[in-house]
Amino acid sequence: MEPDLHELLRSLRVWDPQVTDLPAFDPAAAPAEPLPLFTRWFAEAVAAGQTEPHTMSLATADAHGLPDVRIVMLHGADDDGWSFATHAHSRKGGHLAARPYAALAFYWPVLGRQVRVRGPVDAAPAEEAQADLHARSTGALAAALTGRQSEVLGSPEELARASETAWEQARHAPDTPAPSWTLYRLRADEVEFFQGEPRRRHARLRYRRGTEGWVRESLWP
Repeated sequence: MEPDLHELLRSLRVWDPQVTDLPAFDPAAAPAEPLPLFTRWFAEAVAAGQTEPHTMSLATADAHGLPDVRIVMLHGADDDGWSFATHAHSRKGGHLAARPYAALAFYWPVLGRQVRVRGPVDAAPAEEAQADLHARSTGALAAALTGRQSEVLGSPEELARASETAWEQARHAPDTPAPSWTLYRLRADEVEFFQGEPRRRHARLRYRRGTEGWVRESLWP
């Protein structure tokens, strides 16, 4: 018998105090720029035991404006922007070539927190992309060398053969380049921090890039 989706949904509780710590957040005490607050929240998510806190949703749109979203890994965040990587020929790579603008969303349920980032995206120099790739694990390099991301797969056996070849290459030649591997940086126009609150008086703080620096605005939940 198939599970009842609606029954399952009704049985779930958001931010159960037995498993969720909802820390206080005072937007008035937040720093003048978003990156220090993001770094602090990220570190607190790690310390709280959040599973894979560096994963994030990446939303893009194709040439016709149709949206798409997927989960990717954060590779870094600094004054140049929030960075992630993929093959230039992948679906998201194609979207970014046609419309170089994207949005990111982080969700750390253990603390009842979200961070949303959006802005224009550009590609880092190729040497930076390769350096980023080769600083990662053997598995990451093997995945990049397997290539053909987003293409139609003929059979599981075809993938297994390509993957095995890529793993061998990654193990024995760890400096092998993956030419289509691209490091992208999103330069934020807006960054929003959301802190859940038990009585649903959630705190939302938006940073908006202005002509003379960042503008901070509290939003209704």
